[in-house]
Amino acid sequence: MNFDLTAEQQSLVISVAQMCSRFDDSYWRERDRLHEFPWDFYTMFAEGGWLGITVPEEFGGGGLGILEAALVLEEIAASGAAMNGASAIHLTVFGMNPVVKHGSQEMKEHYLPQVVDGSLHVCFGVTEPDAGSDTTRIRTVATRTDTGYVISGRKVWTSKALECSKVILLTRTTPREECRKPTDGMTLFLADLDPNHCTIRPIEKMGRNAVDSNELYIDELPVPISDRVGEEGRGFRHLLDSLNPERILLAHEAIGIGRAAINRAVSYANERVVFGRPIGANQAISFPLAIAQAQIDAARLLARKAATLYDAGQPCATEANQAKYLCAEAGYYAADRAVQTHGGFGYATEYDVERYFREARLLRLVPIAQELVLAYLSEHGLGLPRGY
Repeated sequence: MNFDLTAEQQSLVISVAQMCSRFDDSYWRERDRLHEFPWDFYTMFAEGGWLGITVPEEFGGGGLGILEAALVLEEIAASGAAMNGASAIHLTVFGMNPVVKHGSQEMKEHYLPQVVDGSLHVCFGVTEPDAGSDTTRIRTVATRTDTGYVISGRKVWTSKALECSKVILLTRTTPREECRKPTDGMTLFLADLDPNHCTIRPIEKMGRNAVDSNELYIDELPVPISDRVGEEGRGFRHLLDSLNPERILLAHEAIGIGRAAINRAVSYANERVVFGRPIGANQAISFPLAIAQAQIDAARLLARKAATLYDAGQPCATEANQAKYLCAEAGYYAADRAVQTHGGFGYATEYDVERYFREARLLRLVPIAQELVLAYLSEHGLGLPRGY
């Protein structure tokens, strides 16, 4: 079992770190304070071809795997960009994966090159206020017409919608009660965010404020058949090619935040002198940081395994969920200890660890709450009775 990155992967990580070094903590602090999308950061990665890292080469992409995408996003988060930087980019990576896997040839040829060059912005419309994590109970309905579909419904926590022109949209085309399985009867679309039929309302939130989160109201939105992703009624299965990569990518982002937090805490613990010596000499400071580093290193190995399994076409749902759970916990613990290491200054925005803390906390909630990850693992990993 080889845990080393290839020479190409190491080169990729170095390149991303060098690019991210142009945007320091003060840049991200300001984007978060102003609720301002990091356009210059996004444009730099678009011009470098990084947005299409997993898009097949025939459509202008890099043709690489989820592991390489995860390495990129971990390094972005570790630079201090945290979720504000990673979220600006990762939606394009995992959100378009169902199109890469299940879209028609015409859809791929038309849209994927635009994703690669950064001219097409796509958000992800799955979660609904009355369904939450029970995706099978969504109420957004796509009704078949002579020319395509008409969609009405409501989505929530749709990130980056204000900057996007298209949305990967999960709908019901057959009522749940008429389906053999609850996951049947759902259909996926790459739909226009037509302002004549779509209303976007930002949600005020604790952190990651450079990337907006929104409520999306859809009223009689016409969608042509050509914008349907895959087969009608199999949308949930197609969506799985986003859900497992999403967990894997966010797991690596949690690791990146943890790395940034530990680096900042260690630096402060070496510099801050109290009672005549650096506070890092005190085990009350050093031991928690050592635990944080051990947890980060261990969780990263599982996240890398999940990515490797996905890229090999092997089942990875258990590993992806385990990685999401452990990495989120490890990243949050590291960020919390970084705040504690700074004492009162950890609460001050100028030291940035409070921003890491707020953004690390998000990853214990998304893309699925930690408790539901445990429910899934209890059933599918341990064979216990289904509790949800």
